[in-house]
Amino acid sequence: MQAIGNWFQHLYETTGLNFSVFYDAYDWDRYLNGLKMTLFLSVTTIVLSLIIGAAGALMQGSPSRLLRLAVNAFVVVFRNTPPLVQIFFFYFGLGTMLPAVEAAGMRVPLLSNVQWAIISLSLFAAAFNVEIFRSGIEAVPSTTIEAAEALGYTRLKAYTHIVLPLAIRVCLPALNNNLVNLLKTTTLAYAIAVPETLYAVKQIWSESQNVFEMMILLLATYGILVGVLVWLMHRWERAMRIPGYGR
Repeated sequence: MQAIGNWFQHLYETTGLNFSVFYDAYDWDRYLNGLKMTLFLSVTTIVLSLIIGAAGALMQGSPSRLLRLAVNAFVVVFRNTPPLVQIFFFYFGLGTMLPAVEAAGMRVPLLSNVQWAIISLSLFAAAFNVEIFRSGIEAVPSTTIEAAEALGYTRLKAYTHIVLPLAIRVCLPALNNNLVNLLKTTTLAYAIAVPETLYAVKQIWSESQNVFEMMILLLATYGILVGVLVWLMHRWERAMRIPGYGR
């Protein structure tokens, strides 16, 4: 690591290209902490959006008209409004309506900016996941569901044990695209001062005046993160593939 730092410092001294994160320990720590926050946001929002999306798709087929209308309204609102506006609505709108709590002798918001970012981004992606799961569920033959009911499965058991596993296999390509978009959308958390990668890199270039170099690093970072996610999703898709089904 020291050799890498020395090389980048020499690069700066000879060419003026200042990748300070690779030779300055303080900048490296800030970048690494931002990357950890991005990974935390991505993993948390992906998991929550999948859970909410699957639950919403189940409720869309509910016999309760009120429940179906509620899910449809949720999908319409969160699909048709910009994610940045949603983040601002939750953080500046709902956040100001919640009571503050005591912490270390100070009054602090009940939910932090990180928590609001997770809630907002999860709901945004979940609205798309509801429709993606719904399309997969509709592709499952009705005879399969009828067979499950004939075997004594309840509606919930048939959904979780038979319908959803088959539906996921059909909708995985669309689901993969939405999760990749969600990872990239986590950069919007910067707008409410969540210390993720973009926020950390912005602090570094503001102090070191190395905007070009940090933008290269930022693009490379997200390119690698998205590449890893796409690889994992493709592995998942191949592992779940049933020959002759969903193709």
